[in-house]
Amino acid sequence: MTGLPIIDIAPLYNDDPSAWPAVAKQIDLACREWGFFYIKGHPISAARIDALLDHAKRFFAQPTAEKLKIDITQTRHHRGYGAIATEQLDPSKPSDLKETFDMGLHLPADHPDVLAEKPLRGPNRHPSMPGWEALMEQHYVDMQALAQTLLRAMTLALGIERDFFDTRFNEPVSVLRMIHYPPRHTASSAEQQGAGAHTDYGCITLLYQDAAGGLQVRNVKGQWIDAPPIEGTFVVNLGDMMARWSNDRYLSTPHRVISPLGVDRYSMPFFAEPHPQTRIECLPGCQDELHPAKYPVITCAEFLLSRFADTYAYRRELEAM
Repeated sequence: MTGLPIIDIAPLYNDDPSAWPAVAKQIDLACREWGFFYIKGHPISAARIDALLDHAKRFFAQPTAEKLKIDITQTRHHRGYGAIATEQLDPSKPSDLKETFDMGLHLPADHPDVLAEKPLRGPNRHPSMPGWEALMEQHYVDMQALAQTLLRAMTLALGIERDFFDTRFNEPVSVLRMIHYPPRHTASSAEQQGAGAHTDYGCITLLYQDAAGGLQVRNVKGQWIDAPPIEGTFVVNLGDMMARWSNDRYLSTPHRVISPLGVDRYSMPFFAEPHPQTRIECLPGCQDELHPAKYPVITCAEFLLSRFADTYAYRRELEAM
């Protein structure tokens, strides 16, 4: 177990439904043994990735004062710019050596959830950069569609209805994130990592990473292994919600980023998370008398807010208020 599986998902986009079970079997095995795998054969073009990278580099190169015009700590719905050391994914390490931009499903001011001031629901907060908003909003839609295609394939192995996840991802709280990791020599101490060891919170994560490298995954033996960039792929990993849904049949695997030496690193994860009121409870086929449900039922919003409070100091302050 020295390398993550690489799965060609192109058959999921063919008209022949008989090709689905073979891909679903590969995904199921990867989810059970690793909780991590690469996908190729997806519909996101290289030209799209190049455009996103160009916009991300120009955004993060701006003066801090300009980026802080959309400061994420000044919003209740977790949208906008997160400065370096805003996050602390590993509580045993210093805050992370990275800066971020977060966006979600854009909900207008007159949407019922926004009027009710529900957490994590609201409009996106984009920087004033030509072409940025249109590009990011379209990419969000396309990544959500890709995530749901993968989830549809998982239903075959999990023994649930084909539309199980589709119905639960209506108006989701999925997050598209842009991340800039400065070179390691800028760290505040030798202990500061790009992203501390953690598991993701949501259902599944799809990650584009540039050529700099630095992503590491902890295998079942407790060893940290590199997950190097592979051109034309996304790295896919499962989050804690999927582990709860599957009663830990599928793994939510710890991972981290060690900032590279001498170069900047850029990555773009998409965190697929369902509608906030979705009940996260053990699937029928993942429990029996010998394997009872391990986790209590919880809603998506309740779970995410509890995890955010662990990671962000500003979220703890909001909760206290």
